[in-house]
Amino acid sequence: MKKVSLVFWFSLLFSVATLNAQILEPVKWAFSLNKLSETEYEIIADATIDKNWHLYSSNIPEGGPIATSVVMINGGEKLRVGELREEPDADVQFDQAFDMELAWFSNKARFILPVTITDKDISELEGYVEFMSCDDEQCLPPDRIDFSFDLERGGAARQDPAVLVQEEDSDENITADRQEDTALEKSSDNEKSETRSHWTIFWLSFLAGFAALLTPCVFPMIPMTVSFFTKQSKTKASGFRNAILYGVSIIVIYVILGTVVTAVFGADVLNALSTNPWFNLFFAALLIVFAISFFGAFEIVLPNSWVSAADRGADKGGLIGIFFMAFTLALVSFSCTGPIVGTLIVQAASVGGMAPVVGMLGFSLALALPFALFAAFPGWLNSLPKSGGWLNSVKVVLGFLELAFAFKFLSITDMVWGLHVLEREVFIAIWITIFGALGFYLMGKIKLPHDSPMDHLPVSRMMLGLVVLAFTIYMIPGLWGAPVNLISGFPPPNNYAESPYGVGDKTPGTRGGSASPLGEDMHLGPQGIPAFDDYETALAYAKQVDKPLLLDFTGKGCTNCRKMEDAVWSNQTVKEMLANDYVLTSLYVDFRENLPEDEQYISPVTGKKIRTVGNKWSDFQISRFQRNSQPHYVILGHDEEPLVEERGYDTDVQNYIDWLKTGLLEFNQQ
Repeated sequence: MKKVSLVFWFSLLFSVATLNAQILEPVKWAFSLNKLSETEYEIIADATIDKNWHLYSSNIPEGGPIATSVVMINGGEKLRVGELREEPDADVQFDQAFDMELAWFSNKARFILPVTITDKDISELEGYVEFMSCDDEQCLPPDRIDFSFDLERGGAARQDPAVLVQEEDSDENITADRQEDTALEKSSDNEKSETRSHWTIFWLSFLAGFAALLTPCVFPMIPMTVSFFTKQSKTKASGFRNAILYGVSIIVIYVILGTVVTAVFGADVLNALSTNPWFNLFFAALLIVFAISFFGAFEIVLPNSWVSAADRGADKGGLIGIFFMAFTLALVSFSCTGPIVGTLIVQAASVGGMAPVVGMLGFSLALALPFALFAAFPGWLNSLPKSGGWLNSVKVVLGFLELAFAFKFLSITDMVWGLHVLEREVFIAIWITIFGALGFYLMGKIKLPHDSPMDHLPVSRMMLGLVVLAFTIYMIPGLWGAPVNLISGFPPPNNYAESPYGVGDKTPGTRGGSASPLGEDMHLGPQGIPAFDDYETALAYAKQVDKPLLLDFTGKGCTNCRKMEDAVWSNQTVKEMLANDYVLTSLYVDFRENLPEDEQYISPVTGKKIRTVGNKWSDFQISRFQRNSQPHYVILGHDEEPLVEERGYDTDVQNYIDWLKTGLLEFNQQ
């Protein structure tokens, strides 16, 4: 009997240890109470976040993941609650899965909730913090941590094993140290991603600089500049030195522009503006004006007095004269470079930090390099193509691109306001029209005001026109629900469309393109795949139709779940297998509908009260599969045992197909 008991207790201990090892708790909380007066208090919730994880801010747009909130559950009308504050400022990044800007914290965060007691009978402040956390591959279901403070004991906190409790006398030095540590740790954690973003901005700006170089405002300036340096330089060495100074001056001018914009507005303000619907509306209008200007309707020029003043400075000679020559180039070419520079600065602002400066460095380097090289080696001028009508064609092509990008900014405004004017089909139709017109223009079928007469079609122009027309034809199936992955990220997502599941609301993913009738209690899930949202119902149906059960532990606010659905479940083979060979069951761990009172319970595994449908599925995942992260995919047989190894976040489509095929093979062999 003693041996059996020892084995039993050892097995239980091992099971608990194994379970705890696989249950993730990346966020630890500490609560404290700051007394401001006899009736005014601040409830302070400090979060310590594991490396590579992030905790969502309290400011999350509707339709996004679960925001962090601090909620009071006692007091009622006897307690007045103020606005929740956050420290430090949250990181804000655009999330393509939710198609919105999301704010989150890394490493540490502090949430401060002011409360005012309006009735002396209150002796306790009781509440909870609700939150959600994710990393690059998985998300955890919303969690809830309770807290309470005994006011009769001077604000002492109730000891709770789930949290680390701070004393009331935490001072400002702790806050300052916390913010300093957070800044340092954030810098370390985000260094790689920021570096990648800055390199992307640099190279895109570098290419934009070369595009600006091939416009009629800039290209003809190259031989004029070379002629100036050839005449002014007495020796080859002095000519080379002056050419280098000229190139450096161009770079300095544009980098100063990026620095001034960042300094005046601030990186955070620029980042916020880039996601503001009014700013996106303004910028879309600006791009449309720039595009019309590039088409030749009018020219955007700076005041002549500015150009004249710069010319007078260039006449002084020496280093100052060279600098003012570069400044004159920037002013004279503004009608061509201004729209490109403006676009780059706003795009760089969405990255934040020093990105506008990095963008201007890339742009100016591409612009300055040819001027400096040809000024240093004037003999190379013979290899340059002659100026002509092709320069205006470059300008017109840029105008078409500016017009296309304008609708991306209009689309953001439309989605934020929920107008449903520029839905996916309308956006794609507009792009088809724009790029179709560009293709016909390149083929010489459309003439604009400043185009030169063309007696024959150059081969290079014809080849580019064919590419553009092919791209136009490629987009046409997108009107009927095709994924058109080449422009992914530009049009609105599939669910922001007149027909989210394709024309006629047919279920994509069923063989032959037609939808099989939905079973009772089924609904159209992600990618239009028939799915259940209840385990027991799905299991009974799976036995009835003799198919394996695929459990999809997911969440409405799970970013990586959306990425899997967009990148993997959109594949036609995957959709067909999920729709026809499996019984898909999507269990949302963040579904907030309350369970009936008689179905609520205390989890024997976590010790937490299971109040909502989402709590139920989260507890089911933890107790059955010893995991609490999403996405999490499990293939079950009718005996409710896993047929193959479970899967998490992995966007390799072929691996997912192989996994589904293996699950079917194991099921058929039972």
